[in-house]
Amino acid sequence: MKLTAWAVERDNEQGRDVSLLVTLEADEDAPRAPVAVNLLIDRSASMRGAPLVAAVEAAQALVAQAGPRDYIGLLAFDGMPEQVLPVRAMEPDAKAELSERLSALETGSGTALHEAVDLGAASLRRVLIPGARPKLLLLTDGEPSVGPASIIDFRQLGSKVAESGLTLHALGLGRHYMPEILEALTSPSGTGFSHADDAEALPTTVAGIVTELFGEVASEARVHVLPSGFSELRCRHRYPARVEGDAMSVLLGAISQACLRRALFTGRLTSADWNVSVTASFLERGDTRRPSVPVTRVLPDSPQGKLVRAVTVELDLVAAEGAAWKALSRRDVDAAGRSLNEAEAALHELVRLSVEEVPARRHLERLADLRLAVERRVAELPALMVRRAKAEGARTSVSQVIRMPVNPKKKVEH
Repeated sequence: MKLTAWAVERDNEQGRDVSLLVTLEADEDAPRAPVAVNLLIDRSASMRGAPLVAAVEAAQALVAQAGPRDYIGLLAFDGMPEQVLPVRAMEPDAKAELSERLSALETGSGTALHEAVDLGAASLRRVLIPGARPKLLLLTDGEPSVGPASIIDFRQLGSKVAESGLTLHALGLGRHYMPEILEALTSPSGTGFSHADDAEALPTTVAGIVTELFGEVASEARVHVLPSGFSELRCRHRYPARVEGDAMSVLLGAISQACLRRALFTGRLTSADWNVSVTASFLERGDTRRPSVPVTRVLPDSPQGKLVRAVTVELDLVAAEGAAWKALSRRDVDAAGRSLNEAEAALHELVRLSVEEVPARRHLERLADLRLAVERRVAELPALMVRRAKAEGARTSVSQVIRMPVNPKKKVEH
């Protein structure tokens, strides 16, 4: 496991503060853990035709990569969830049956989203797979029409899932699902959610999730930060956090070969003689590791200092972008414009910093869409734009950086 911690001290309007960026990244040659996934596939009426076909093809890609050490189950839901196949080892016969049952899925009516996640988690908890962190993979294109439907209900369910030792991943398809619900479900797991505009984009988006699932080498990763000489310390990324004595403990979740984790902390200084100690803990091949992470103080304009600053600016960008969309939803165009200006200023700063690990280009299209919506003072917000922005905000806010190789010499980030 590669662990780094870089601290940058800078002046601001309130005095001096420190930004601390902790990064956990799996070694490329580390053996992966077995996969244990219960697939939750929406088969409501709105999935009829191309969406369901694409969802099945995407799920088939996951099944195709599974080996006999991996466990996969299938739950389909419309107005009622059904555990079509239990979570079981992907031996050749079980793998073939799962593929056949996926191809035979048909649409119904209604969307019992809450009950589907609850039942899927219960089914997964009945199976013990040594060395594997059990996961739910939810794919939906709709909002709940059967059973609990409030954000509070889904936030409580997401917490229940995470507290029981499961991790929940979600993918929203198209313009009808509610991003707030998917964020409420996934935030306690520290995963965020993904978005696909349409059925054509679904296989590519799922490919990123599959790459992440089949690259996991450690689970239950946590960072512990003990500051000295600070008046306050907070974690900028939206991971589950708690105070343990004088230290802050932040749960990052799983670490995969395809997905590095970053946690940014900021704190205000009360003393020029400050210090901060960082330790990590994670479960790897059945053993708990607790390495200390040396903290290196770097200059703001050094390569490492620029990375710390770029991660900070990117978080500011997605926060301002989210605020702009919320203001537009209230038809407060002036507030939306102010937030958009903040987001664009952050984008310009990202461009100026020019940090390869935090590319500005991935924000260009979304902010251009937002600018168009603000200038046109749209009466009805473009649904795909909103969902795309909220998915990106959710994933950036937990800093789940997925790297997908496109050729042997070049990698891109999604």
